[in-house]
Amino acid sequence: MTNSAIPDLSFITICYNGFEDTCELIESLQNKIHSVSYEIIVVDNASREDEAAKIRRLYPTVTTIRSEVNGGFSGGNNIGIRAAQGKYLFLINNDTYIESDDLSCLVERLESRPEIGGVSPKIRFAFPPQHIQFAGFTPLSRITLRNNMLGFDRPDDGTYDTPHPTPYLHGAAMMIKREVIGKAGMMPEIFFLYYEELDWSTSMTRAGYELWYEPRCTVFHKESRSTGQLSRLRTYYLTRNRLLYARRNLRGFARVASVLYQSTVAALKNGLLYALKGRFDLFRAVCEGVNSGLTLPSATPQKTKQQNL
Repeated sequence: MTNSAIPDLSFITICYNGFEDTCELIESLQNKIHSVSYEIIVVDNASREDEAAKIRRLYPTVTTIRSEVNGGFSGGNNIGIRAAQGKYLFLINNDTYIESDDLSCLVERLESRPEIGGVSPKIRFAFPPQHIQFAGFTPLSRITLRNNMLGFDRPDDGTYDTPHPTPYLHGAAMMIKREVIGKAGMMPEIFFLYYEELDWSTSMTRAGYELWYEPRCTVFHKESRSTGQLSRLRTYYLTRNRLLYARRNLRGFARVASVLYQSTVAALKNGLLYALKGRFDLFRAVCEGVNSGLTLPSATPQKTKQQNL
């Protein structure tokens, strides 16, 4: 933590078998951030080694928490949120880093209007040619629950330098006001991995907040270092969690139609494609994802209980 007893900002990151990436993130923050007071909280999400202890020895000012159970992206972030002292909470992936101190621009955006509850920066891929990964989201389609990231894989040539509202924050880097937790609740832990930030963003907008994209701050992202692009884990959770999102957030005809589409048309298409490629592990992951997505007691997001953090 910096010299301020109560920091302006709490960085929260999860470390899961990603010691080197986490160290690079910590060093980029410590070397670059001078415009705001801050603390760094690292949650070791049951890594094979006690990475919390290793980080504590290397960076004694960093708050480290060792969880003996892997609570997923949501569970790990919620541990960090409960420990955070800052006025603003910045959830940031451990496989990211920054190159300049532009954090005050995110704070400025949050404070520009009371209705704004969260903001994500511009996110660029870490590896050459470092094109844009995220410059805001499009809304999820009503039935298929697909959307796009604006600016994806486009050069950072100034085209995406206008701030604007976005329906969802990006899980790799998002700053929220502390008060948002009290009204929208903690990050939903039922998802474990993928779609949780979309569900959480939906809860924030349902609670009356606006979410924004702010391009004056840039975060560089190494992308999917922990799960892989075509892993069984990724396939299972994406299949399952689209169904959970539909069950929790859609209503009426849209809810029924989306659940039917995800569990039949989308699942059959994806499963057959994987089978034709000989990836029967991914075929089974789709089947298991559909089963869990239909049977887990997701309910709908419960009415938010006021949480004092």
